[in-house]
Amino acid sequence: MTDDVKSARDMTLVVTGASGRTGSRVARSAEAAGLTVRAASRATGFDWEDRSTWADTLRGADAAYLAHPADVGAPGTAEAVGELAGVALGLGVRRLVLLSARGEDQALPTEEALRASGADWTVVRAAWFAQNFSEGPLLDEMLRGELVFPAGEVSEPFVDVRDIAEVVVAAVTGGERYAGRTLTVTGPRLLTWREAVAEIAAATGRALAYRSVPVQDYGEALVGFGVPPEEAAFLTGVFATLLDGRNAHVEDGVRQVLGREPRDFGDFVAEGAAAGTWAV
Repeated sequence: MTDDVKSARDMTLVVTGASGRTGSRVARSAEAAGLTVRAASRATGFDWEDRSTWADTLRGADAAYLAHPADVGAPGTAEAVGELAGVALGLGVRRLVLLSARGEDQALPTEEALRASGADWTVVRAAWFAQNFSEGPLLDEMLRGELVFPAGEVSEPFVDVRDIAEVVVAAVTGGERYAGRTLTVTGPRLLTWREAVAEIAAATGRALAYRSVPVQDYGEALVGFGVPPEEAAFLTGVFATLLDGRNAHVEDGVRQVLGREPRDFGDFVAEGAAAGTWAV
């Protein structure tokens, strides 16, 4: 057993959003690597919006995974991440890994807040999650038989959240190797949203459709569904940038960090279909 492995097995990792899409996988991956995981969510007494809860969660830990419940570029997120980093450093928690979004201009102030904190930081910029098709609001649409989304025919290398989690854990346990670096993770191939839905349809035998709508129309629909107008306006701004074609290329962050190719979208679909994810 190497010294690096021994030190990893002695580490305590705070996982914010531990019940969420990425946090739950980060927690499982960290536990599999031998780390002690300290789940940080409202259920465990941690609240991003209540700074008085931060110190008790961070005290005595060695590292933290930061996944803000709002979008990484949402108003106030940069300030929260910067302040939490300051609290962490004051308690001796220097190793901080932030989940960010590839190609999202609105996320840059949050990334900069972490870099400016003085922490031993790593930013993990992720492509669109494959699991967005199997968890959360898009799943509801898939179950109804039609995904309505403002992606046009742009291509995206959908990334499996399990790969994100393994990259995060590698960044936490990798010592100085990944400190001060931005890691960009994607899946291995490009798919349009229409092609992604078609793969799910083929695997499930269901008649699933994809319908593209203009970003502005999508924002108005969100308001109609009860999303606050300011949040809908922010989301339409994010989609207008993320879905303009800037992300229509594959990057090799997963291979660089993990030494293997990222999981394919087809494998994700096959597993989900076998589990009945899209069954009605």
